[in-house]
Order: sequence, then structure tokens, then C-alpha cells
Amino acid sequence: MKDLTLVRSNERIDDLERNGYKIIQNPEVFCFGIDAVLLAHFAKVKGMQAQILDIGTGTGIIPILMHAIYQKGHYTAIDIQEEMTDLASRSVKLNNIEEDIKVLCHDIKDYMNFFKPNQFDLITCNPPYMKDTCGLKNQHPSKMIARHEIACTLEDIIKASSYLLKERSRLCMIHRPHRLVDIFNLMRKYAIEPKRMQMVYPKLHKEPTMVLVEGVKKGNAELRVEKPLIIYNEDGSYTEDIYLIYGKRGL
Repeated sequence: MKDLTLVRSNERIDDLERNGYKIIQNPEVFCFGIDAVLLAHFAKVKGMQAQILDIGTGTGIIPILMHAIYQKGHYTAIDIQEEMTDLASRSVKLNNIEEDIKVLCHDIKDYMNFFKPNQFDLITCNPPYMKDTCGLKNQHPSKMIARHEIACTLEDIIKASSYLLKERSRLCMIHRPHRLVDIFNLMRKYAIEPKRMQMVYPKLHKEPTMVLVEGVKKGNAELRVEKPLIIYNEDGSYTEDIYLIYGKRGL
């Protein structure tokens, strides 16, 4: 079976429960979380031929899930780790979507060597949340790179995005609320205007743990704050908003 030929030792195939799409993951290395799912829904694809770049793609979850949801767009997914781009490439093959999603092992800091200016209509990124000097670091290199600004910084991502985006095109990312001032400052430094924001709360009476941000290259100065997104009810079940994002109960 094709499924088995694409899966390596310690890996598994997970059903995304969207149009039959699946993803290969290795729990010992890295598995996607709800943050990637939220970003895939926040960053809407607006055209059949839209050119989309996912920076630090990891398992490839964001472009694969966006392709499953929107059924349009052409995606380039990059990651600095060969282990992750190999994993993502095999998931793309598993879903027979090689024509629409291209996975490359690139360092975003070398963006001018690999891409043209004004090439993309949308850039998505679920970046490392912690500065290199902050927080406890996991021993596995892939997890360290995913969670800490070791391979690239927030400024690296936003600077590259400003070069790569077409005018009036969008950068969408998910991050931690404590980095929001940094995000806004860096976006404006590189001519990306913050236009849309949504706070994500674990429960109604808890502090937010994530924030979704959309910036527009050379956009006008006007920020729209969307209603808060609550993940769990008080009894620990998902809220209706989360069920709608997942598409069905039980994902």
C-alpha cells in the first residue's frame, strides 16, 4: 500500500478529517498542535491561483490543512531542517497534492537567494515563540528549533515577508500575547501594517495564551480586533467555535 511505503519507523498517519487528507507525524520529533489549526483557518485563501508561502513548515500541517479546507491556491512550504521537509514532502505525496504544494529545505534568512521580490499573495508562519535566551529548552533539536528563536528570529521572518509579499498582500501568524508589541513594531518597521487580530483564550475566565495577527504590506493604518476565540468550555469540552474550526466533533 502507498501509505506504508511513505511511513518510516516511529511514524504514524493521522487523519485530518478534512476531505480525506492525512498527515505523517513522528511523536518523538514533533507533532502539530491546535495553534497550527487555528492559523490555517485564520489565514483565508482568497484566490484560486494565490501564491502562498509557509515559513518553518515543520510537518507541513499548515499548507496541507489549508489546501484541504479551501481547495485552492499554490503553496511553497519551507523549513531549515531536512528531517522535517522530508516528512512534509511524504505527507504531500500521501495526499496526491504534489502539483499544488512544493516543499523545500531553505533558510528563510537566505530569502533573496531563493525567491523573487513581490512573489507571494499570502505568507503564513507559526514561528518559534520563545527568544533564544528564554525558557527551558527541549533536548530534541527539532523541538528546540520549533519553540525557540535559534534558527531564525521574529525580525528575520517579518523582514523576509516584506520583501516577498506583493503590495497589499498579507502576512498571517500565530504567536504569544507577550510578543504582540514586538510583532506590531517589527511589522511597521518593514512596511507591513497590522490589520486584524484575534486573541485566543484557553477558557473564558483565563488569560489569553495565543494571538492571531494579520498584517498587510503597505496597508492603511486601521486594526480590526475580532471577537475572542475561546478553546474550552468550563467542563473541558471544546466550544462551538472550535468545533466549527475543526469541521466536525471529535477531530
